[in-house]
Amino acid sequence: MQVPVRQGLPRVSGGAPWPPVEVAEVPEPKGGASTHSAQAEDPAPNPAHSAAAEYVTVPLRRGLPRTPGGQPWPAAETAQVPAPKISAQAEDPAPNPAHSAAAEYVTVPLRRGLPRTPGGQPWPAAETAQVPAPKISAQAEAPAPDADNSAAKEPAAPAESEEPAAHVTAAAPATPATPATPAAAAGSTAKRAGGGTEASKSTPHSTKPWIWGGILVVLAAIGVLAARWFVGTDTGADFIARYSGAQPLPESAPEGFPAWLTWSHFFNMFLMAMIIKTGLTQRREKKPEAYWAPRSRPREKISVNLWLHVVLDVAWVVLGAIFYVLLFATGQWMRIVPTSWETFPNAVSAGIQYLSLDWPNENPWVFYNSLQELSYFLVVFVASPLAIISGARMSPLWPKQWNFISMRVARALHFPTMLFFVLFVIIHVALVFTTGVRGNLNAMFAATDDPTGWTGTILFIIAIAVIAGGWSLARPMFVAPIAARTGNVTQR
Repeated sequence: MQVPVRQGLPRVSGGAPWPPVEVAEVPEPKGGASTHSAQAEDPAPNPAHSAAAEYVTVPLRRGLPRTPGGQPWPAAETAQVPAPKISAQAEDPAPNPAHSAAAEYVTVPLRRGLPRTPGGQPWPAAETAQVPAPKISAQAEAPAPDADNSAAKEPAAPAESEEPAAHVTAAAPATPATPATPAAAAGSTAKRAGGGTEASKSTPHSTKPWIWGGILVVLAAIGVLAARWFVGTDTGADFIARYSGAQPLPESAPEGFPAWLTWSHFFNMFLMAMIIKTGLTQRREKKPEAYWAPRSRPREKISVNLWLHVVLDVAWVVLGAIFYVLLFATGQWMRIVPTSWETFPNAVSAGIQYLSLDWPNENPWVFYNSLQELSYFLVVFVASPLAIISGARMSPLWPKQWNFISMRVARALHFPTMLFFVLFVIIHVALVFTTGVRGNLNAMFAATDDPTGWTGTILFIIAIAVIAGGWSLARPMFVAPIAARTGNVTQR
């Protein structure tokens, strides 16, 4: 009989498809008399049934043309192939002709792809095909075992087929997958749930804060012990006596705090808390609840939280500009800018005294210690400009054509600068409350040198209440109406 040969690419450049033949002669399959004679052969086989069983028509998968503009290859759409042999064990001694014909072939849907020609029909044209029915093994016909025992047993392996692999592959789509038993499904679900629980318990993120906290406690204890040992030595005592820790001030340095410094301290505290809050929210926010866009450029959208963060930044910059002008106009800069090299050994002395828990004498109305002076200098003249420049580079207000500052560098600096501010605030508040809280609050909020009055404490409580209220109101549902006055606010 003749069967089509699949031709591939040419073996030489510009040659014909290879092999050059399109059909080949193959020996016709034997009728299988030896197979069926002893086991399942009918004494008087039906000629029509035998002819139908010897060959079946199957669709051919056609590919791209072998020549430009040609027809899909191969030209034939179907082919006659030998029918699969039916095992004697699966045949009935006296089969019903109608039942046998229905059992030998099953109809399966064909996966149809794109047309072979522009505007054509999906290929292949046939939607279904007749394929040999799967063979049913003897184990599958056995009586169903008890439900309790079957749940614990492995499914029986299918009987080995004597047919070629092509027949087994063709029959596979018609064999439904065996569903998992409820017990097995429940067991696998329980394992997955248990595994997830174990994974969540052993996650490294849950233990990392405790590890870092323990390391900091150990380092602090070592620092305290080392400082107390050094102060107890003759060298340490002489160093503390020579450098008491007080800042060396010029004779013209002002004394006390003016009123403008107290209200600027409150506004700076409020804006700093709000900027940190909105900055952390922006860092964690995945899907904003509302967006803001300028009316002139409605496509340039940012989240409402980022809009609030930028507005607070602008207010903080304006406050800082006013603070700089008043700082240098009134001479208060001499209290936070080092004016002598002795500031640095005095700062070391103040740090050792803090670590030894025998803190240096302080009178903030008249002078700071040198460590405070250096800290305020870093905050006002280093960290603040760094935060402003890096934040401006990351903000939507930055002109796109200005590329002289790298966005990557700005992102690498902005968040660590915020962490520095947080650390400074924690240490600053701790020292305020442990070195005469009422005197410090009177100096910072009431501009008085009264160490026992309550005016500064009351003003501080009011300031904390205002900050807490602003912190709780910094949400899209409250910010969106205000943002809508300056642009378009949408939810997507």
